[in-house]
Amino acid sequence: MWIAISALNLALAVMLGAFGAHGLKARATEAQLAWWQTATDYFFYHALGLLALAILAKVMTQFPIKASFLLIQVGIVFFCGSLYVMALGLPRGLGVITPIGGALMIAGWLVLAWNAMKYAR
Repeated sequence: MWIAISALNLALAVMLGAFGAHGLKARATEAQLAWWQTATDYFFYHALGLLALAILAKVMTQFPIKASFLLIQVGIVFFCGSLYVMALGLPRGLGVITPIGGALMIAGWLVLAWNAMKYAR
């Protein structure tokens, strides 16, 4: 399941990146394009990270990844999603959600680090 979710994230990141590069470029401001690019970059980075976690779960079956995976996934939705909707012209007030998503992604990686230190003992 983790690999499938990761693959869907990556496919969606490609589609959204292509839309930003081709469909949005003619209609958006520079700021909107920058938000879109930031969202797409972070989407790709974290989707690849989720894929790495999914592979880790297959190789190290006893290693706990669920909390990290879920925190990062929800972080992607909040962080990237809020930037995408702002780039589409929806209210900039949605930007208050962006740091929450970033904090969730950071928390996911910190939980992974904590579990790795516990697992190594």
